[in-house]
Amino acid sequence: MSKFIIEGGHTLSGSITPMGAKNEALQVICASLLTTEEVTIENVPEILDVHNLIDLILRMGVKVTHCGHGCYSFRADELDRDYINSRDYIERCSRLRGSVLLVGPLLAREGRAYFPKPGGDKIGRRKVDTHIYGMMKLGAKLSYCEKSEAFMLTAPEGGLTASSMLLDEASVTGTGNIIMAAAYTPGVTTIYNAACEPYVQQLCRMLRAMGVGVEGLGSNLLRITGVKHIGGTTHRILPDMIEVGSFIAMAAMTRSSITIKNVSYDNLGIIPESFRRLGVTIEQQGDDIYVPAQDTYEIESALDGSIMTIADAPWPGLTPDLLSVMLVVATQCRGSVLVHQKMFESRLYFVDNLIEMGAQIILCDPHRAVVIGHDHKFLLKPNNMTSPDIRAGIALLIAALSAKGTSVIDNIQQIDRGYEEIENRLKGLGAHIMRQD
Repeated sequence: MSKFIIEGGHTLSGSITPMGAKNEALQVICASLLTTEEVTIENVPEILDVHNLIDLILRMGVKVTHCGHGCYSFRADELDRDYINSRDYIERCSRLRGSVLLVGPLLAREGRAYFPKPGGDKIGRRKVDTHIYGMMKLGAKLSYCEKSEAFMLTAPEGGLTASSMLLDEASVTGTGNIIMAAAYTPGVTTIYNAACEPYVQQLCRMLRAMGVGVEGLGSNLLRITGVKHIGGTTHRILPDMIEVGSFIAMAAMTRSSITIKNVSYDNLGIIPESFRRLGVTIEQQGDDIYVPAQDTYEIESALDGSIMTIADAPWPGLTPDLLSVMLVVATQCRGSVLVHQKMFESRLYFVDNLIEMGAQIILCDPHRAVVIGHDHKFLLKPNNMTSPDIRAGIALLIAALSAKGTSVIDNIQQIDRGYEEIENRLKGLGAHIMRQD
């Protein structure tokens, strides 16, 4: 098992460019299964979760060409149906959260798709009811295969049927899955309470370029006009907004000046303003973000003078993937803040590591933590830690960069799942970090 050894307390400087968005990449790669023509995708993050998904679709018979760093072409003209129904396929899907996005394309194109319980971060219950509900609204039948220990979705003999549906939650992957199934289903499918994150908008733009009718981009009401012939296309993935937020946090915690290049500022939503509410200065310079060095940053109070709350919410609210990072920033602010993680009930348990480092945090329950900032008067202490998931892992790495002394983070394959060559990129900013296998 690999680990990071970090000598913290050093000032960072320079510029860094975010990789392509992981959550978009998983969706658009799966969408390539909707056509027998070639699909080229640019700015693909070279990370573990993406590589595992590409390895899986290779085994499914998809022809994959690595055209250069971050560029892949896919051609799904000869799917291996035997493998798609094999035990090995089901087991690999159960270890990869992104595999859930294969269900929509396979169900629409092949008429059936296994739905094993997906893997991924251990951050509490992550239900897939929205995915299954959407497929059933399109006419699919749900059954359980005891031999395979997986659910099976089967389309009726005449194929899926366009429908109108109101989703029980604005699930990003659930919305993406239903969109892909509807894209291959003739007729107009209406999805209300759809997720409208930039990742979903990008999937819709890609499908439009492939000949699918999509209306309502950026809203929670989508109309998908499905077709039986979907063409090829070339698509470019947006920069990863979670990386952008992570680099803002690194600058704040280490009191450094950092420029984050090519961030696609218009697609960051409320993220810059959320950091400003923590007192972090953020300057937009064209499509770049400049974070100047600050000796102190002060959390805003609510208008009535009460303690401020930072909470996740469906887009255009704050993404839950950044709450762990923002919590770390709050440990060195001036003031106090309540962090409310609504979506996942286990994501805040990593704060025990921060408390051991000297942070003042009260974990109220699995969803809420009160952070009392040190205002950089008491720096965090180095610590030996284990990364429980992707986002907590990068949050602990940010904390370690600010702590004078040597910290060790184990289980860093969790960080590798979401951040491309992070140690080499941070070394370019002056970070003292080493990977040890």
